Amino acid sequence: MLQCVLLNADYSFLNTVDWKKAVRLMIKKKVEVIQFSDRCIQGIEGVTIKLPAVMRLSRLIRTIYRSHVPFSKKNTLMRDGFCCAYCGLKKKQLTIDHIIPRSRGGKTNYENCVASCRNCNTHKGCRTPGEAGMTLKVKPYQPTIFEFIRIKVKLLGMDDTRIIAMEWI
Repeated sequence: MLQCVLLNADYSFLNTVDWKKAVRLMIKKKVEVIQFSDRCIQGIEGVTIKLPAVMRLSRLIRTIYRSHVPFSKKNTLMRDGFCCAYCGLKKKQLTIDHIIPRSRGGKTNYENCVASCRNCNTHKGCRTPGEAGMTLKVKPYQPTIFEFIRIKVKLLGMDDTRIIAMEWI
């Protein structure tokens, strides 16, 4: 599924949207396309539409400034690069593992959760990695907004030089 980066009118990151929503925003003239992707869709009567990669809203939307990335399974998997934190393999079926199990008072946050394949998560069970004889290949951390934007842009296969320049605006 092709995703598009959506920026506010002041070039601050808002979100990513799927290509269908991106095309709807383009048709309604609510966005300005900053960069197109290399993909196209075939429309009615042979009309070809280039899909956008980065768009900017025409009007500024007031947002509450977020100083951190909200915790979710999707965001945790993205932070870890869709790799298991224990065996390091990229697998399709990944879960979230609590380093200190919830049954022992472990919290559900970025510092205590990592991406894990089902085999490693099952092997670890309700134990700590040390008790299970496992080691973490990554150190869990709370990503900043700009680190997370870079991760999303990299996953979309785009050049992040424009995003890096926007950090300084």
